[in-house]
Amino acid sequence: MVAGIAGINPKVATLGSVTFARFAIQVALQYEFDAREIPDNFTTGYVPLGSVTPTQYPQSIYGTEVFELNRPLRDLAISFARAASLNDSAAASAYRANYASTSAYTPASEPPSVVACDVATSDVYFSGTLLSEAFENTTTLFTNGSGTYCSTAQEDNATLEALLRGAINNLTDFSRVIILRTASDFDRPYAGEPGTVNLFYANQGGFEPAIENIYLAGVKVVMGILDQWESTFKKGVEPDNYIGDIFGSLGGKPDFGPGSMFNDNPVIPSRLRRRGRGPVLRTMGAGVEKRM
Repeated sequence: MVAGIAGINPKVATLGSVTFARFAIQVALQYEFDAREIPDNFTTGYVPLGSVTPTQYPQSIYGTEVFELNRPLRDLAISFARAASLNDSAAASAYRANYASTSAYTPASEPPSVVACDVATSDVYFSGTLLSEAFENTTTLFTNGSGTYCSTAQEDNATLEALLRGAINNLTDFSRVIILRTASDFDRPYAGEPGTVNLFYANQGGFEPAIENIYLAGVKVVMGILDQWESTFKKGVEPDNYIGDIFGSLGGKPDFGPGSMFNDNPVIPSRLRRRGRGPVLRTMGAGVEKRM
């Protein structure tokens, strides 16, 4: 189980909430233009690699854009975690009440809960309504509409890439991976609040409950697995969905990306190099490149 704190989308959950992901999306693995220089018909300065508009699926693919995890295992983890009494704080309760004035943010004004939704990862610690909405759209695009942009973090896609490489070499079992993220802060301000205040100065009150709820929810998951080890978890929970990366490295056909959009065309080596970034793999007939 990979666990940590995260930012949270007020459309989906609130401070102190516990989220379990099916998808991890590396949302900032894109071209970036300063928003002051984008064309009038662009909604954001982020454009998928190899593409020419923000809404076009990436044409140059590195392989870490999206990972999909075992959905039945995630659902079992959620059922265990919902037995926990989650922590909260008076400061978090007061701060989340500010979001009640926006109907789309109703989940933000409610008490912490356990939620099935997905994690967006980025090396850049982004904040604000415009970037959050842009990466919400990226999540939808990269997962072919299956993902729910919810928690924001930095590490998960790198961790999953390491675990996937281990699985390729029979060192790890990717079907046993669980990602738990608890909400320490909102990814955007409430109506009328400056973005800088939300990120730098506001006492959101979510950090301590988020830290505590990692343990409170996580220990319930561990206890549930141990209690049902012989009957369920020793042999493993069989996924009913695709698991792995965007290229199907562990077998199976991804339900996102070029594997599903371009008839699962095989990948072949190409000698093409761009800006010294090493060899590229291009899928036959798809025009999609894989960075090595």
